[in-house]
Amino acid sequence: MKSIPCVAFAAALSLYALAQQTPDPHHEGVVQRGDQVMGFSHEKTIHHFRLTPDGGTIEALATDPSDATSREEIRTHLEHIAQMFHNGNFNAPMLIHAQTLPGVPTMKKLCKDIRYDVEDTPNGASVKVSSRNPQAVAAIHDFLKFQIQDHQTGDPLTITPAN
Repeated sequence: MKSIPCVAFAAALSLYALAQQTPDPHHEGVVQRGDQVMGFSHEKTIHHFRLTPDGGTIEALATDPSDATSREEIRTHLEHIAQMFHNGNFNAPMLIHAQTLPGVPTMKKLCKDIRYDVEDTPNGASVKVSSRNPQAVAAIHDFLKFQIQDHQTGDPLTITPAN
């Protein structure tokens, strides 16, 4: 095993720390455009994207349980998004992320095979995105994995059992 000189190790740590503090212009754009498109503040809410065997879920929550305004804005947005996605319209995620998201072309093509079920939660709402079509499920997974990474939610990129 080779030893790394202390100076080289310290330099590597300094570069790592600098990289952690350097603003990511793409992510900053996602956050800014997201606030505009979604109609609620990322500072007052949190997103989660989860993969399930038949698709996954999109969840948004107000971080303050007493924040009725954010809670209602979330519910309105997710109802609207579910209807748009059901109709094969994925313009909102494209506007937020400034690109066509992975999985979207297939989700558009197979929109009749995909269900979007909205449910209110105590602090917001969730959309269960599901299908029995394996090609649609794979596209949903690609779409949600991208969301996890681009929104930097820290949610698992693996499939978890459905609730």
